[in-house]
Amino acid sequence: MSDIYDVIIIGGGPGGYNCAIRCGQLGLKVACVETRKTLGGTCLNVGCIPSKALLHASEMFETAQNDFADMGIKADVKLDLKQMMAAKGKTVSGLTTGIEYLFKKNKVEHISGYGKIIDANTVDVDGKKLKTKNVVIATGSEVTPLPGVEVDEKTIVSSTGALDLKAVPKRLLVIGGGVIGLELGSVWRRLGSEVTVVEYLDHIMPGMDGEVQKQALRVFKKQKMKFELSRKVMGVEKKGKALTVKTEASTGGSPKDIDVDVVLVCIGRRPFTKDLGLEALGVAQDKRGFIETNHFATNISGVYALGDCTHGPMLAHKAEDEGVAVAEIIAGKAGHVNYDVIPGVVYTAPEIASVGQTEEQLKEAGVKYKKGKFAFAANSRARANHQTDGFIKILAHAETDEILGAHMIGAHVGDLIAEVALAMEFKAASEDIARTCHAHPTISEAVRQAAMDVEGWTMQS
Repeated sequence: MSDIYDVIIIGGGPGGYNCAIRCGQLGLKVACVETRKTLGGTCLNVGCIPSKALLHASEMFETAQNDFADMGIKADVKLDLKQMMAAKGKTVSGLTTGIEYLFKKNKVEHISGYGKIIDANTVDVDGKKLKTKNVVIATGSEVTPLPGVEVDEKTIVSSTGALDLKAVPKRLLVIGGGVIGLELGSVWRRLGSEVTVVEYLDHIMPGMDGEVQKQALRVFKKQKMKFELSRKVMGVEKKGKALTVKTEASTGGSPKDIDVDVVLVCIGRRPFTKDLGLEALGVAQDKRGFIETNHFATNISGVYALGDCTHGPMLAHKAEDEGVAVAEIIAGKAGHVNYDVIPGVVYTAPEIASVGQTEEQLKEAGVKYKKGKFAFAANSRARANHQTDGFIKILAHAETDEILGAHMIGAHVGDLIAEVALAMEFKAASEDIARTCHAHPTISEAVRQAAMDVEGWTMQS
């Protein structure tokens, strides 16, 4: 066998490992270089998966505490945080082992170490030079630091530290009202923390549908989360075991100090491209460090980039689709990703999900549209499950009825959004969903009812 690889992928996260596995399936000689001891990247090790394990466990804990009695269930519920963290770790371990198995099954070589690109055909891994015909950069992203706030992963934590706190903080302050901050803040609120979210903008979840933003804020406030909107954090002072967060209005002035026990910094993520050799090679990047690509190819022939280190939403499933597409392009096939149909989900309780364009985007673009909306309070299964918060909204073109977007808040909408995404992929009309029989009683009927409401014939009082 030749010592020259067809493909070397730098990064073993969702984009990298999916690209590697697909390369293997297509018969390419492929290696995946990963600096972590385990595969899966940020998502599997310190992101999507462990956070969802804690979200699920904390939601069950709160449900048992607050809802069981009303349903005729008597239970003495106590928190064992150490065991909850152990269960989270078991979930992560099982999935990383699964990727290792898939690598072996598809003849992907897993190389542990730090990969650096020497030229378009050479990758250095901790001093060992490997030859390849193609290089794929799938290095992902890292936490964006906040100037003046030093993360120690003990009392001032990033999302990584927030997944591994040793005790439930009495008072937790989250800097940033985006997806990660809301998810992790909700975990610790359910476990007993007093949670305050400080957000620079006058609304939470930037970029999402306006109605969903407002409804989510109302729900989170009802859950006793506190919000300081239109405020910015100027610094954090340590006073013994406590912290004082110095804030002021986003426009300046109106100072306000907030005393807490733990601060979670969640102001976003930035591409991770440190010490990759991109500058020496001449790989084009924008001013924020994102790698510039044209259909995944960089400006250097034979070098590709995908996932969080390139433009687009920083989502694991987006990177996975790109990984498969890049593998197929290298193998001479027509790799493709439809960026108009990439769903986004916030795994709070209730969940929040969206796909396609928002009303705000359609209005700005001058697109004529119609919308249908259905409240979960009118859904039989939601009422039986005591999960009536939220609604589903479907947007369709005013003339063709093609579905342009969907925005949801409510129980299980992270799963329900897939139906609309599939419909959009096939260029379906809202009427196609409206006339598709859905089982009764199910939560999914709410999707159909929202589609029916686009033409005004929903069965909602």
